[in-house]
Amino acid sequence: MIILILLSITILILINLLLMFSLIRLNNGSKNETYEVNISIVIAAKNEVENINELINYLRNLDYPPEMFEVILVDDSSIDNTFSKLKEQTVLLRNFSILSTKASGASGKREALSLGISNSKYPYILITDADCRPERTWLKSYSKKFGQGYDMLFGIAPFFQYKSLVNRVSCFENLRSSVLSFSMASIGLPYTAAARNFGFSNSTFKSLQGYSKTKDTKSGDDDLLLREAVRNKMEIGIVAESGSFVYSETKKTFLEYFQQKARHTQTSFHYLKKHQLVLGFWHLLNLAFIFSPLLMVFNPLFGILLPAKLLIDISVVKSNQKKFSYNFSTSEIIYLQIIYEILLVIHFLNARFAEVKWK
Repeated sequence: MIILILLSITILILINLLLMFSLIRLNNGSKNETYEVNISIVIAAKNEVENINELINYLRNLDYPPEMFEVILVDDSSIDNTFSKLKEQTVLLRNFSILSTKASGASGKREALSLGISNSKYPYILITDADCRPERTWLKSYSKKFGQGYDMLFGIAPFFQYKSLVNRVSCFENLRSSVLSFSMASIGLPYTAAARNFGFSNSTFKSLQGYSKTKDTKSGDDDLLLREAVRNKMEIGIVAESGSFVYSETKKTFLEYFQQKARHTQTSFHYLKKHQLVLGFWHLLNLAFIFSPLLMVFNPLFGILLPAKLLIDISVVKSNQKKFSYNFSTSEIIYLQIIYEILLVIHFLNARFAEVKWK
């Protein structure tokens, strides 16, 4: 029994060390290389009238030559004044253009993005959302990586951090998911990307036949496009240096949060099998440690597992949270880590058995 417990702890430590080692160079982009490639930013906006002003301000303030990039904003059949607001705010901006899916008869985010991409004039595409806030050197960071020959790139997409419980839970979940996804990408196993900080070459998008092979589920235009790139053995990289982050707000209520996570989890059912196996093993291992106190009725030594896991989790979070623009205290890490693991089970059950609601 002692050997089994020590072996379990050793496996968890070794895996976490691998994850931490793979993230050592994160945020340390090559400062000496400068590339300036032409980039098209494509954004689908649906009922985002309240976010338009701030979005346009952030895009206008990007530290990149205006003649080197364009912004294509696609109104996705909004029922508010999104389209007119976009027109009003960009009328004097020469590198901004506004499209509408109503004119083309398209519907849904994939179709809106496809419309924007098909009307783009530059060889590289960046995707984000209308409620997001990119940092000033976002384009410069991607330009460097595109200049190195990558077909597809994804970056860090943190949430703004506040004090409410739903915000703290969402931010912690984003941090743990980011640590895992960037670690796996660093060792050659990319499996997920946030659509609010996502890029690819126009030729890559065309060779993958656009979003035509990503319609397994209504969500996942980002993850499933990445899946197709992995299938086609394309060059996939990460953008993680300071100034490349794209921020957004968390959901304000737990109901909205659970609905969002059910949609995201449903997408994971369509990952490649090798990714599902790796992720399944990782999450089951962590859940076994979380629920290990239940086994103390058979042997008190099982009580060692949960404290050991939490000590490892504290170390991982403390050493990586600043890289992803977060700040959690030790006490927060302890209770949020337990909540995070339990919520993984709830999200899985919701995605599998509950009715998933869409916008």
